[in-house]
Amino acid sequence: MVEWPAGTGPATIDQAMVVFSLDDRRYALPLDRVQRSIRAVAITPLPQAPAIVIGILDLGGVVIPVIDIRGRFKHPPRDIRLSDHFIIATAGKRTLALPVDRTTGVLEASSEQRTPAGDIAPRLELLNGTIQARDGLILIHDLERLLSLDEETGIDRALESSSLAGDTSEGVGL
Repeated sequence: MVEWPAGTGPATIDQAMVVFSLDDRRYALPLDRVQRSIRAVAITPLPQAPAIVIGILDLGGVVIPVIDIRGRFKHPPRDIRLSDHFIIATAGKRTLALPVDRTTGVLEASSEQRTPAGDIAPRLELLNGTIQARDGLILIHDLERLLSLDEETGIDRALESSSLAGDTSEGVGL
């Protein structure tokens, strides 16, 4: 649960965000970009995919690329654990699965509580800003900049050329 510093709670809710953690850092994604959060499941490797892709999963008959968000945010690599979650989110036209340590809830914030990324440092690549909560800083992630154009194209090619894209029954992981 996220608590606001005394006297700084949202006056007018501007945006709701899903809060999640990787190691000891907290991040947020706009709620309108998140479809759901699920317990970690086994994933299937995707040959010839860009390095950012851990594999794919089948969610109700839909094949979804699983993205290495830990690596993208400079966290040390580790295997996916049974206690982890996958946040199923939309980045542009693509649905992605983002493995996270845990989701902690939905945060409702006003624009006054947010610090835009440009006010922190110029050209922060993956952040859209921050929110200061009572128990620490929450980094707001920009899903639109998660994948480069080359990575997007590489995912499309790997999915098209892989026989695994239609059959995810041979999962690995967990």
